Amino acid sequence: MIKFLDLKKINAPYESAFQDKLKKVLDNGWYILGSELQDFERDFALYCGTKFCIGVGNGFDALLLLFKGYIQLGKLKKGDAVIVPANTYIASILAILQADLVPVLVEPKLSTFNIDTNAILKHITSNTKAILVVHLYGQLADMDAIFALANAHDLIVLEDAAQAHGAQITSGKASRELQEEPLSRNQAYSFYPSKNLGALGDGGAITTNDAALAEVLRYLRNYGSKVKYKNDFIGVNSRLDEVQAAFLNVKLPFLDAANAHRIAVAQRYLNEIKNEKIILPSISNSIGHETSHVFHLFVIRTLDRDDLQRYLSENDIETVVHYPIPPHKQKAFEFLNQYSFPITEKIHNEVLSIPMSPVMTEDEVSYVITILNKY
Repeated sequence: MIKFLDLKKINAPYESAFQDKLKKVLDNGWYILGSELQDFERDFALYCGTKFCIGVGNGFDALLLLFKGYIQLGKLKKGDAVIVPANTYIASILAILQADLVPVLVEPKLSTFNIDTNAILKHITSNTKAILVVHLYGQLADMDAIFALANAHDLIVLEDAAQAHGAQITSGKASRELQEEPLSRNQAYSFYPSKNLGALGDGGAITTNDAALAEVLRYLRNYGSKVKYKNDFIGVNSRLDEVQAAFLNVKLPFLDAANAHRIAVAQRYLNEIKNEKIILPSISNSIGHETSHVFHLFVIRTLDRDDLQRYLSENDIETVVHYPIPPHKQKAFEFLNQYSFPITEKIHNEVLSIPMSPVMTEDEVSYVITILNKY
């Protein structure tokens, strides 16, 4: 059986270093907001090319706290509209709602799965104050065009980079500041175990170049407190713990190599899968960099997804559907159920994620390609 993602195999090379880090944390006796977190925040900010990194409990909290940080700074307020891709994972929309903001769903491009910049323009109103960009499946959205649009309409841009660790834009990582841009790039990351940089449990982080925002976020993640028992804001309890921070810092130096392996697997899929029943993902030419897509997932489309998934299972290939139900069709979002998003619905009906990981062998890749071509 070719697993969709073999986390045990991915983490096996780090086991000895994990044990050493765990012993260090145990010997230190400090488990929350300690030196391991400080080291990871410093190193991840450096890796991303940002001034600040704030470790939090998970990727959802990273998104939610970004919104709450802007509200605390007076740059957003309850009821403001936030544009978000209609085909994103539900967490992106939940974060907007739980910050008392209003999600405005916008269709993606069918070819790249990322938000359609032209469609954004049609949804901007006087109530629109922000755009939440989602770098879905590991491919960066067209940030040059989005920033140009945001600057023209005085909108805040936030980035859900939960699937895009290490993706590059122009001169640096997904989080790197464009030289010509103001200090406005703020990204939310998830370190869920299956991510390109995955913890051995939940974890998340926010990267930013905005000192005022970073300061507020450090308060908000810790009950609104910087000094124990002195609470300046209404905050939450969302802190990346010492053990997960230590484990992440063990894996961080190897992230680029792991992404390079993913890209090599993807290149073989793109070059060698040749079946008219299968639509391969498109790599956006507007980004202009080979690592603008780090292939957190390799997502194909087919008209009879269930049949193809059954066929692959019968041939010992695990697959996953990301995601079977679009957000606007979820029972939790009954207020969105009446809307129609044809492109989004087509995507959710046709997508299938095939095996993709930094530990796939050439033989495994060849087998997946052969079986797909025989379908």
